[in-house]
Amino acid sequence: MSAIDIQAYRDTHRLLVEAVAGLSEEERKWKESSAIWSVTEVLAHLADHSIVISFRIRDILADTTVTLPAFNQDKWVSGQNANESSVEDILNVYQALLVYNSLLLARLSDAELDKSGINFKGEPVRVRDIIAGFTKHVHVHLAQINRIKQAYGSRLSTVGNEPV
Repeated sequence: MSAIDIQAYRDTHRLLVEAVAGLSEEERKWKESSAIWSVTEVLAHLADHSIVISFRIRDILADTTVTLPAFNQDKWVSGQNANESSVEDILNVYQALLVYNSLLLARLSDAELDKSGINFKGEPVRVRDIIAGFTKHVHVHLAQINRIKQAYGSRLSTVGNEPV
């Protein structure tokens, strides 16, 4: 059937769970500055992005001719007060979307995976490219989560390990 790596797509949930394992609530919600996302906000963004690609894939498969929607990720995160969310709830939604989409993807033929739509930049994008791009996108945000965790750890002063 499909020549896409559905398992790598599904594994993104496990990688995110591992990335946040053991973090306190404070660490999950800590922001280095108001302009930088917290770990919780990164996860909310990925759940939002999963919602958007779910729509894009289905729109392509339905042969619609409208431009695939973009979304303002920063405004989505701030507009929903994402940092007040539960990491567990976000990860549950994220996993449910992965499972639902992967069941659809497993049913698609190569011809269906090669169907394309026009993205907001005016470029054609295939279903298979959306999935590969999303998987890579998660890895970018895994690195971001690691940077946030490092910044949180380095905010401790060398004198008495008190928060700066």
